[in-house]
Amino acid sequence: MVERPRPAGVDLIMSESIENNAAYSHRAIWAIALPMMLSAVSTPLVGFVDTGVMGHLDSPLYLAAVAANATIFSVVLMGLNFLRMGTTGVTAQAYGAANYGRTSESLVQGIVIATVLAGVLLVMQIPIRETALRIIQPDAATTDLARAYFDIRIWSSPATLWNFVLIGWLLGMQNARGPLMIMLSINLTNATLDLLLVVGMGMTVDGVALATVLAEFAGLLTGLYFVRREMTGHDPLWKPAHYRDWSRYRQLFAINGNLFIRSLALMLTLAFITAQGARLGAVVLASNALLMNFIYFMAYALDGIAHAAEALAGKAYGARTRGGLELAVNRTLAWTGLFAILFSLFYLVAGNTIIATLSDIPEIRQTAAEYLPWLIAAPLISAWCFLYDGVYVGITRAREMRVVMVGATLLVFLPTWFICRSWGNHALWFALLMFMAARGVGMHIWYRRLLVTGRLHH
Repeated sequence: MVERPRPAGVDLIMSESIENNAAYSHRAIWAIALPMMLSAVSTPLVGFVDTGVMGHLDSPLYLAAVAANATIFSVVLMGLNFLRMGTTGVTAQAYGAANYGRTSESLVQGIVIATVLAGVLLVMQIPIRETALRIIQPDAATTDLARAYFDIRIWSSPATLWNFVLIGWLLGMQNARGPLMIMLSINLTNATLDLLLVVGMGMTVDGVALATVLAEFAGLLTGLYFVRREMTGHDPLWKPAHYRDWSRYRQLFAINGNLFIRSLALMLTLAFITAQGARLGAVVLASNALLMNFIYFMAYALDGIAHAAEALAGKAYGARTRGGLELAVNRTLAWTGLFAILFSLFYLVAGNTIIATLSDIPEIRQTAAEYLPWLIAAPLISAWCFLYDGVYVGITRAREMRVVMVGATLLVFLPTWFICRSWGNHALWFALLMFMAARGVGMHIWYRRLLVTGRLHH
């Protein structure tokens, strides 16, 4: 199909009567946000199940081993989440511009890149495993269990990376039901197999790892089904030009390169927290792993609203509708603020109950309760960076995302921890919240500057 013509030299065009445009209404936001929020929340709920089944075994070493691997795979796999973000931004803009040939091309290119990266991970799995464990430095018993988990879990990487692309593409096509069903397939399968393999069959970390592998492939089958449905009536998917002409990958590589560095800075920050926690002992490491579920639960839920911001901001950007962009951002910001307040209140009231539910080991319960106040404050401080991540993905401002994330890591997180390190584990949680705050403030200021100066388009 032919892309709509653009007026030469024009940045964003202010549409008339945009306030009445249903494409950017609260209903439009929740048509995407609600299914994405439901699917996103299911991910940390599986983390709760992983933590719960390990936390109720007879030793904290099992939970510590899963915690160490959660960090490794956050860096290795979630560091490659640029595949989802880059695909969403490019696809949403092509969708807004009615350029459906480009939407098909972005899907195929994402799949090609995901396949190559998965192959690299499988070939390099032993060096990756040993390097990661040397960095984290768990004790000897935890290390042995962590190796057993890693050697199974790594085989989920092809399905995981393909799922990143499929979810990003469907979201860019304004289809939230497909990502919902993919995530539900993954997470319900994972939780069910956790209980079956660990509680029912007596497995330990190997059961949790195997459950994850099988669940990711269940999600992949679901995703392929929804992509096939979405492609009905569109251009043929596997045109040679979509994947053979490497010059056509230029935009995706430019975006994904910046997103990779941005994601790497984030995951190295989380890895630093895990590594420093490990140096404080297995109980602190396990307690931090338990408490990180509070962060993940809140972050994934708020990501539902951020995903709506991605899709709608990208569509407005592709259509060059400034009014739609402003509505999408302002309305999703308002909803993010409301949910941040609700999460803080929920953690204040139910935090100790959640801790007690996740572990019956007295040392872990007591240690986690000591650091709970940081988690109560976290939603109010960190909600804004999650929302602006969505906005920046939609308008494909990956360079700015990279600069803010790296700056928050090097200029805020590490200096804060270094200055306050005499506080012990409290220093890690304080540094994490300052890191989140710096990201939110930095991206807000940069977005307003781009909007005011009219330099949103590249």
